[in-house]
Amino acid sequence: MGKRDDKIAQYIENAKKLKLDLPADLISKVTVGLGPSIYKKDSETVSCSQSSELETVKKNYLQKKLGLPSDDAGFDAAIKKVCEAMGSSNRNKYRALFYALLCKEFGKESVYA
Repeated sequence: MGKRDDKIAQYIENAKKLKLDLPADLISKVTVGLGPSIYKKDSETVSCSQSSELETVKKNYLQKKLGLPSDDAGFDAAIKKVCEAMGSSNRNKYRALFYALLCKEFGKESVYA
């Protein structure tokens, strides 16, 4: 197995541990879509307490990648829901899982088809 396969396995295991209802193939596709960012400690995770990071999630992922129309209130509610689902005490909110949950929340799995 390569490094990326190891990361995907790690994320799938983490999703099971957190009891996140995410299909393994979605986790895999989101991980592949993130490219080399998954290998950098800082960019591999999402900080729910950092507003600048959450703005980046809104602009670069929800609007650009998923093609959603701008909706700050809707985006904020979905991001808050994902932060809570991943657990406030969980320090490793992996970006791949975070994005997969958002993708599922907005019903945009077809982006990765």
